[in-house]
Amino acid sequence: CLLAAPALGHMPIPPKKGEIGRKANHALVPEFTLLDQDGKPFRITSARGKIVLVTFVFTTCPDVCPLLTAKFAAIQRALDKKKVNDYLLLSITTDPDRDTPAALKSYAQAFKADFDHWRFLTGSEIDLAKVWKSFDVTVRKSAGQVQHTALTTLIDRRGIRRVDYYTDKWEEKEILRDIAGLDSPSYQ
Repeated sequence: CLLAAPALGHMPIPPKKGEIGRKANHALVPEFTLLDQDGKPFRITSARGKIVLVTFVFTTCPDVCPLLTAKFAAIQRALDKKKVNDYLLLSITTDPDRDTPAALKSYAQAFKADFDHWRFLTGSEIDLAKVWKSFDVTVRKSAGQVQHTALTTLIDRRGIRRVDYYTDKWEEKEILRDIAGLDSPSYQ
């Protein structure tokens, strides 16, 4: 739903019909390169062989984005506790004008991100627009507000999107179950 928001507020774009909750997917993630929180190039192909969880956020968001980031922090803690090492969390900005590598690093540190397993990515508006489009994420800017699709997606070790989670209503245990299930031969 769209809510009234302050000038720097966040107005999530309502999901399309059928995009609420959890939805199976089977799309190859196209190649892209963005900058991480240290200003170093990050290529998605470098994540092959790992389970990857991607979400889209911006650092000045007052509502949904910090909630999604807190959920990622809980997933990071759970995977570390289970001694899972072959994973990568990616938080991709929807506000490259404000989300410089330094801003992303500061934001990440507030959530105790382990940069060995969690990257915060930015880039030029052109590069990010290609990434947003490849994930079917809509980003709109109006009067200082950023609106974007609230999408989190799970990518398998071969670089194939397996499950999309829309809005912020998913639970960490649901994603952890799906991550564990990726190694099952019967996983859809």
